[in-house]
Amino acid sequence: MKRIAVLLMTSLAMNAFAQDELSEYDNLQNWRQNDKRGINVFEDPKTDNEFTGMKVRVGGDFALQFQALSQDNLTMRDTALAGQFGGQFPLDTLGADFNLPKANLNLDVQLQDGVRMHLRTYLSARHHAEAWVKGGYLQIDKLDFIKEDFASGLMEMLTVRVGMDEINYGDAHFRRTDNGRAIYNPFVGNYVMDAFTTEAFAEVLFRKSGLLAMAAISNGKLNQSVITNNKNNSPVTYFQLGYDDQITDDFRLRITGSGYISSGSHDNGTYLFNGDRGGSRYYKLLNGSDFEGRFTPRFRKYSAYQGAIFTKFKGLEFFGFYETVLGGDKAAKDQLNNGTYNQMAAEMVYRFGGTEQFYLAGRYNIVQGYDHAENNNTGTPQADDKEVHRWNAGGGWFMNKNVVTKVEYVSQRYTQNGWEGSIYQGASFDGIVVEAAISF
Repeated sequence: MKRIAVLLMTSLAMNAFAQDELSEYDNLQNWRQNDKRGINVFEDPKTDNEFTGMKVRVGGDFALQFQALSQDNLTMRDTALAGQFGGQFPLDTLGADFNLPKANLNLDVQLQDGVRMHLRTYLSARHHAEAWVKGGYLQIDKLDFIKEDFASGLMEMLTVRVGMDEINYGDAHFRRTDNGRAIYNPFVGNYVMDAFTTEAFAEVLFRKSGLLAMAAISNGKLNQSVITNNKNNSPVTYFQLGYDDQITDDFRLRITGSGYISSGSHDNGTYLFNGDRGGSRYYKLLNGSDFEGRFTPRFRKYSAYQGAIFTKFKGLEFFGFYETVLGGDKAAKDQLNNGTYNQMAAEMVYRFGGTEQFYLAGRYNIVQGYDHAENNNTGTPQADDKEVHRWNAGGGWFMNKNVVTKVEYVSQRYTQNGWEGSIYQGASFDGIVVEAAISF
């Protein structure tokens, strides 16, 4: 930690006193800026900056939260029920204190004209005492390494990414917090059913006149291994279609539809909504885990689809999506469409000030569904129906383009019959979380 602190102070000093020297390294080709300028940027932009030679840009992300949450469940309120369950669902008493800080180290390298590499290392994350690589990829926007101006007309519309990193499923992952990188997220927490996983992948993205289309393939694994005993190595395909354009100077519209389809049962298939090894952002809740607060269906073989919309009119922006996940339950790994979970999220953000350095924000997020299809289509809640409701409200202040402080109130509750007989029966948590984040 001392070494990390020294590195941080050195980097900040360089940023403060050598802006002219560092400004060149902000000019990487086809790259989403890792600060306030990257907010509401989705795919890496197609910006053909002049190539002046190989560049290595070293960046970082740091985030620290102060958490003041309280929690509850039915067995804590009903002593008779606690006796029925043998007192097996007690909850820890949570205090108000700081969480372990999170830190990322980012390397972005302009290898040659139209070819760039990204690598992210988690320096500090939950349950990892050592630094470890999150992932990386190679991005190709020109084919000049084959021949100068080779297929240049086609490559003006295409971007190719290959690597083992965060896959491009849905629009929600562009706004989420990634361990220490919290600067794009107007809230502290991510979504309840949080689509994030790192897999070996290849993606081809087409963009022209606001239209976009992406087709991709991955191996569906978070943990990579060549051993296939009792495992299905069938590939996963995913895609996106959409429209994104600045309609007027004041109004922007983006609409996308995405899909992720598993053709076989994957032992690591649960990680599409459970791949964030940095934790859930609300820590030590319910069963004392750092990964509570979010929900994953844990289907082994499934398909997922997400429709999203983003609009921004002057300082007012709206982002929302609807998502459905169809899959086999834990006891029937090879069945598809055996269980279903749906998620809806809607958030409003109002940014104001001379550089939109202040903002107020609110979000509603709900997940509802069931593990077994035989209880479906009755119109009433069934034995395994589950719902999770979350409200967020808060705001933030950008001291400059690299530093943000945000505060939010969060309230989450678990309803319906599917939680009965578990620690989640009648469970809820709520309170205040404050976060400070630096990205450069």
